[in-house]
Amino acid sequence: MPTISELFVYPIKSCAGIALREARLLATGLEYDRCWMVTDPLGAMLTQRVYPRMALIRVTLGERELVIDAPGMSELRTPLDAAELVAPAKVATQVWRDAAYGLDTGAESAAWFSAYLGVEARLLRFDPQRDRIVDPDYTAGRDVTTHFADGFPLLVIGQASLDDLNVRLNGKGAPSIPIDRFRPNVVVTGLDAYEEDYVETLSVQDASAGGVQLVQLQLVKPCSRCPMPTVDQAKGAPDPDWPNEPTDTMSGYRANPQRDGAVTFGNNAIVASGAGTWLRVGQELDAELAFGD
Repeated sequence: MPTISELFVYPIKSCAGIALREARLLATGLEYDRCWMVTDPLGAMLTQRVYPRMALIRVTLGERELVIDAPGMSELRTPLDAAELVAPAKVATQVWRDAAYGLDTGAESAAWFSAYLGVEARLLRFDPQRDRIVDPDYTAGRDVTTHFADGFPLLVIGQASLDDLNVRLNGKGAPSIPIDRFRPNVVVTGLDAYEEDYVETLSVQDASAGGVQLVQLQLVKPCSRCPMPTVDQAKGAPDPDWPNEPTDTMSGYRANPQRDGAVTFGNNAIVASGAGTWLRVGQELDAELAFGD
């Protein structure tokens, strides 16, 4: 049976993730996921695509603060609760083509990120008084919201898909890569390789209550991959011996005609029901498949 094997949140977009044993599910995704984003002074987002060293910016969820550190840097703290920011400036920004709205976390954060990245930067907290609507083409007309994620509340990947990719990498002499290259929120065992491409819903049911459904995730769009999976998340740079992997390998068999030939890996999801429920590693899932016409 499909089972949740790993859970990850990425509090600051494009910075290191946190592996969790349990995470609270909100309508916008996992709690604290992509609630912060690094931008330039004008509000344009900065990501690993241009600044791969962002992978080495580590974060910890404290009792009331997000604790941030990186090699050669002192520790930085910022409130978890946006209401605890002192008179923050409101900043209009964008995530790709989508309008988004943030709160400037202050001069100390700006100085820290500017010093580490070597360019002028600042840290925004998503403005909880504003909404960012997910593309309605994938939500059946429902108003689904998210924070600073690329486009959807959750990314789901099957462990078997990574295992298959690693077999292909090893077959050409390249090393295996870990799941963190793809920055998923929910990793699932018990699916066949790439079966998540065809999963319509993943549900958590309460066996003790006669199978009452607690959570339903609706998988709505295969995830098109940029070059970011080439960045070794432990080193903040591509492997010098294999700088274009796994993109080169995936390009040979994961080009998706439904996405204009883009390479896809994993499936984006929205929260159909169960906001406020906790997801836990080891939870069993019911998978409903939809193969289309």
